[in-house]
Amino acid sequence: MSALTLSTSSAATLRADAIVVGVAKGPKGPVVAPGAEAVDKAFDGKLAGVLETLGATGAEGESTKLPAPSGLKAPVVLAVGLGDAPAKDDSFGYEALRRAAGTAARALTGTKKAGFALPVEDAEAASAVAEGALLGAYSYRPGGNGSAKKDDKAAKSAPLAEIALLGAKPRDKAFKAAADRAVTVADEINKARDLVNMPPNDLDPKTFAAAAQTAGKEFGLKVEVLDEKALLKGGFGGIMGVGRGSDAPPRLVRIAYTHAKAEKTLAFVGKGITYDSGGISLKPAGHNETMKCDMAGAAAVFAAVVAAARLGLKVNVTGWLALAENMPSGSATRPGDVLKMYGGKTVEVLNTDAEGRLVLGDALARASEENPDAIVDVATLTGAMVLALGNRTFGIMANDDAFRTSLYEIAEEVGEQAWPMPLPAELRKAMDSPVADFANMGERMGGGLLAGIFLKEFVGEGITWAHLDIAGPAYHESAPFGYTPKGGTGSAIRTLVRLAEHTAAGDLG
Repeated sequence: MSALTLSTSSAATLRADAIVVGVAKGPKGPVVAPGAEAVDKAFDGKLAGVLETLGATGAEGESTKLPAPSGLKAPVVLAVGLGDAPAKDDSFGYEALRRAAGTAARALTGTKKAGFALPVEDAEAASAVAEGALLGAYSYRPGGNGSAKKDDKAAKSAPLAEIALLGAKPRDKAFKAAADRAVTVADEINKARDLVNMPPNDLDPKTFAAAAQTAGKEFGLKVEVLDEKALLKGGFGGIMGVGRGSDAPPRLVRIAYTHAKAEKTLAFVGKGITYDSGGISLKPAGHNETMKCDMAGAAAVFAAVVAAARLGLKVNVTGWLALAENMPSGSATRPGDVLKMYGGKTVEVLNTDAEGRLVLGDALARASEENPDAIVDVATLTGAMVLALGNRTFGIMANDDAFRTSLYEIAEEVGEQAWPMPLPAELRKAMDSPVADFANMGERMGGGLLAGIFLKEFVGEGITWAHLDIAGPAYHESAPFGYTPKGGTGSAIRTLVRLAEHTAAGDLG
């Protein structure tokens, strides 16, 4: 990952390959944002006019490169759009700063060092800029960044190597802590992105579990891995039922961070289908190509637990990674089969492509046995949620309205697009089965909500629970924007980490 420093240099004196400044949309044209005063002075106070001549408006996502005048040590100035200029005495929103920094970092691919002179009036603003720049500088490089060939082509495609955050008061404890937090969270998000982007022949349940064990050793986490023999003996019929069609057997991973002074415990449960063919209910052509991303929920849970540990939060966080590969074969689960889930409930499998809820059901039941204060599961669960909310917004369902609202507000706080969704009781009847306690499918309409109702069946009585369906934003197939790359995004990680921070501070929501 790119290196981040808090620099005491000014934008005029910093020795770097480029200086990044912000520009906003004003009522009469582009307006230079705070932080760029030294750069504007080098342009004789005419930077906004020069940018307007070049077609810049200050709109979000816009970037304009221009040669630096003689008053700057850096040879290039990069102006990035911040969107509408705030009203007098107001500040730019943290998400606007985050996205602008990400846009700048992407535009500076192949650059060694850049100074970011964006508005950083407080520690939260500095954190947003740092986080956006570090996430925007991400690039998936098979085999790791260190394995890239040392040639011109590789150098030009290498992510921005060093980010100097200007105006961020490095001697101020609040700014230093905010920057350190940004580095930790961005690092874990980028690692999760790597997992999502890995080819499925490189990441199966066994190798994913091994990655968790490696992280456990590095960060002092307790990791337990149940292999196929232990899963069969333990009665994990959902995970085994999904994974039995593959030559790569399933795993259930428990990865736990504990703090000696913690008063609350959170359980995060992640869907980890390392490749989803649909099983016997095979997906049609055109729907298989990105199904390596069906483990993004487990990647988010994994990253959130490690981030909580690295941040030393005063809360216990246990992650459950329900890992399987869903493949068709002579041993695969068939439509019509009945599975006995962990805890004893039986499920008639009407569609083997509704497999995520099966592995999550087992993991939710097991997580409930430890009686945490709250459980949040994360999953690329339903295409129905994508139809409802689009590609950038995840749905939030819960058995507690206040908790659902709290998670929605937390997602907004950290800049993740989400929307609260209901769990209509009348949909439950559609899953009635003549041969099992219920089926894994119901009526077609409201399919994303019905999946949430299915999961609710496996949550222990009296336990607060929420379900995040990240099927839309977990994997971005279009052109990059802001700090969001093409491919794995790390969706929901920031929300989970902030939930852990709120809980550690005594506010579970």
